[in-house]
Amino acid sequence: MPRFAAGQSVTRIEDDSLLRGAGRYCDDFHLARAAHAYFVRSPHAHAKILRIDASAARTASGVVAVVTGEDAASDGLGEIPCLIPVTNLDGSARAETPRPVLARERVRHVGDPVAVVIAETLALARDAAERLAIEYEPLPAIADTRAAIQPGAPRAWDHIPENIAFDIGLGESKTAVEAAFAKAAHVTRLELINNRLVANPMEPRAALAEHDPASGRTTLYTPSQGPHHLHGQIADAVLRIGRDKLRVVSGNVGGAFGMKIFLYPEQPIVAWAARRLARAVRWTAERGESFLSDAQGRDHYSIAELASDREGRFLALRVTTWANMGAYLSNFGPFIPQLAAPMLSGVYRIPAIWMNLKGVVTNTVPVDAYRGAGRPEAIYLLERVIDVAARELGLAPQELRRRNFVAPTDMPYQTPVESRYDSGDFAAIMERAMQNARWAEFPARREEAQRRGKLRGIGLAMYIERCGGGPGDTVALKVDPAGTVTLFSGMQDNGQGHATTFVQLLSERLGIDASRIRVVQGDTDLVPPEGLTGGSRFLAIGGIAAQSAAGEAIEKGRQAAARELEVAAVDLEYEEGEFRVAGTDRKLSLFDAARAAGGKLEATHTRAPEAYTYPNGCHLCEVEIDPDTGEARIVRYTVVDDFGRAINPLLLEGQVHGGTVQGIGQALLEHAAYDPESAQLLTGSFMDYAMPRADDVPSLDCGFQHVPCASNPLGVKGAGEAGAVGAPAAVVNAVVDALYAETGLRHLDMPLAREKIWRALEARKR
Repeated sequence: MPRFAAGQSVTRIEDDSLLRGAGRYCDDFHLARAAHAYFVRSPHAHAKILRIDASAARTASGVVAVVTGEDAASDGLGEIPCLIPVTNLDGSARAETPRPVLARERVRHVGDPVAVVIAETLALARDAAERLAIEYEPLPAIADTRAAIQPGAPRAWDHIPENIAFDIGLGESKTAVEAAFAKAAHVTRLELINNRLVANPMEPRAALAEHDPASGRTTLYTPSQGPHHLHGQIADAVLRIGRDKLRVVSGNVGGAFGMKIFLYPEQPIVAWAARRLARAVRWTAERGESFLSDAQGRDHYSIAELASDREGRFLALRVTTWANMGAYLSNFGPFIPQLAAPMLSGVYRIPAIWMNLKGVVTNTVPVDAYRGAGRPEAIYLLERVIDVAARELGLAPQELRRRNFVAPTDMPYQTPVESRYDSGDFAAIMERAMQNARWAEFPARREEAQRRGKLRGIGLAMYIERCGGGPGDTVALKVDPAGTVTLFSGMQDNGQGHATTFVQLLSERLGIDASRIRVVQGDTDLVPPEGLTGGSRFLAIGGIAAQSAAGEAIEKGRQAAARELEVAAVDLEYEEGEFRVAGTDRKLSLFDAARAAGGKLEATHTRAPEAYTYPNGCHLCEVEIDPDTGEARIVRYTVVDDFGRAINPLLLEGQVHGGTVQGIGQALLEHAAYDPESAQLLTGSFMDYAMPRADDVPSLDCGFQHVPCASNPLGVKGAGEAGAVGAPAAVVNAVVDALYAETGLRHLDMPLAREKIWRALEARKR
């Protein structure tokens, strides 16, 4: 394997084993005598549990155990915690939504786990579950965010009036916003919904646990975005055992998109069952279970108001958002909608911004981070209200944006909502995207489409997002005299190519062949305790930590080499993996220096976030609508991004493609729909939940115009979520543009399914 360097388009070194079927996902770990767990879930969205009779199930063939919420409570199991404190506008704390690992007394959403049957095979466990007798008393349920906040709406929790779990204000000054609106020449108001989504990674959630009675240690195998994040919660909050008594292992992870960060009931239940039974227990979610139990995303109802002067220069933005939290406040649940606020300024000068955010509880699956986590919600809202404002002001959408861009000369630019932009040339990025998309020739393309009876529209959306926050990351690097370097990281790859990127950085910094570098992740017994993948923070935190650890290892090696060569350390130059005595041919390799150091050449480095990174860009979408069917087809899609510095352009473009397709899916197809009366999930399978397919997405034209980040030594900005941030608004702006001339329509909520578009067209005919 050759030597790699940052900036090369290197194919993923992880792919060889995966393509040969040699990857080790959770279901690929095999333990002797592993029993199978089957979770019995509530068929009701809201109900009292009157009685559970497990006697018939316990005597069924092959059954090892049947456990209920009462069993878990009697064994002292704790609850799934919400990790985010919130202080309301009135100074009170947010409401509590206690979440047991198995429901007791009451279930609060369809799919809430009530009991678990453990048997010799999955089929036997499923058969025995049918013999479990559970008596429920159904209660009124609520699913829709707007319906939940109406007077007299059913309560998801008796102690939470109006279903509002928290009510906070975000921004510098509400007073300044009110003053700006009072003097504004024009105010644009828009109500909009950010639709609920299901993450649907290829690999479902899973758990496999074994217990060693001799040591008292339990090992839990589960796909995650950072095993230490789960390790602490399971040991401390649920099992209530010493952390040294639990090991968490994540092998290959088949996609996550945020939803594998969090702790779910199934993981500690499987670990508890293994401890209780002194034998291995395994569970893998069926796809239907995933729809009913994986943390879902988005689901905001917002009112946005944009104040501007007579020339269209922005004065203030006022936003009220009701964020659906689902039945329980998940690990990071209340934090995710708060992440929208720092992005409400977008790439524009908006002097005053205020957001009133209300967290709404409903009888639906809990909501937490999904690719973008708050940033797509903010950018969608902002870019939609700007497009509407442009029409109301009689300005082209690109012109209104030009008048309000933050300029490169404004950097560093402090927004009124916490964010401090260090770099970026937003106008140049928009102009390049328009040029790449042949924007000036669009009128001719629209006329040609009209001759064919089609409606053609074009839409653009600027985006910026805040990345690189959260906890620090610690890496440990070991140089083996045998000729290898091993890096241990608490971050967890789930498809991004972490190992490839780490190897590139270390190969360049250490000057050694990539084949000599190993990356270890996903095992709490081996990797440092800090580290979590999420928030597009891998390079700005973990990558810099790895480079710094390599630098520290070189300095330690320099001291060992100086002793071995009997020279002063300052006389040694390090190049191409060797320490050389300046002006001579005497040298010592890094690995020989490790041998001289007694076989222990190690370095550990912790990188704590010092400043956020702000990737940004422009998405341009062109659609064609068939008015007879309502089908909107994307015919051209152009993206220009600024990611600071490209460590691996090939992987970078892959991230843009993946995120953009997910954003297109949200805009046109995906929606987790619940029955408004029963709160039953109506889109609980791929028969009803429409995922984007290859023929829904055109070839993407991806361009890059990087401005190095000034706040970190690598100059990088996050990239993993950018496509999902910019795409939804671009697609909706394009569809509305196509419909506007025909209907005068100013807005249509996602997803823009063909029936919705067709009905909008038909309504204007009447």
